[in-house]
Amino acid sequence: MLLPNYSGNLLEAGLDEAGRGCLAGPVMAAAVILPPDYHHPLLNDSKQLSKKDRELLREEICKEAVQWAVAEVSHTEIDEINILNASFLAMHRAVAQFQTQPEFLIVDGNRFKRYQEVPHECIVKGDGKYFSIAAASVLAKTFRDDLMDKLALEFPAYGWHTNAGYPTIKHREAISKFGTTPHHRLTFKLLAEVPELTL
Repeated sequence: MLLPNYSGNLLEAGLDEAGRGCLAGPVMAAAVILPPDYHHPLLNDSKQLSKKDRELLREEICKEAVQWAVAEVSHTEIDEINILNASFLAMHRAVAQFQTQPEFLIVDGNRFKRYQEVPHECIVKGDGKYFSIAAASVLAKTFRDDLMDKLALEFPAYGWHTNAGYPTIKHREAISKFGTTPHHRLTFKLLAEVPELTL
């Protein structure tokens, strides 16, 4: 059973990202403030949900949230500042879109770079513990998947419509055969290491 709030009566936003482990495309983050009494029986960590359920929940979250925002950090920015800093920056950019600044942030994971003077708490596997983080995980995942689906039309060989840029066998085989695209993260290990033969 997910919990509605961590900090008590404060205006609290849940934060999560999607695409951190991908070889291509941006990292995307979402920030969501839900009503204090919000509950949805389906809402959970986006990785535990079907694509159909994620799409249904995205519509519900966007309609019912007090505030929500999605932001991205491009693959070129990731190469410049590294993926950890890029994930923090994407979350900061999402919160910065809010008309009313939250009083507290709960962040999925174990590390975060403080946003302005807003207090925060990092919660490991928070997307399976708190509704607002789960909502953020759904928004970040679905908006990023939509973007990768569009890029897949331009670069169909890499299978981004099914792997969303993650390092699947098909994705790495395509990189090996066709090389990189303008959307690949060049500082990532794009090809799997081939074990050396021992004689």
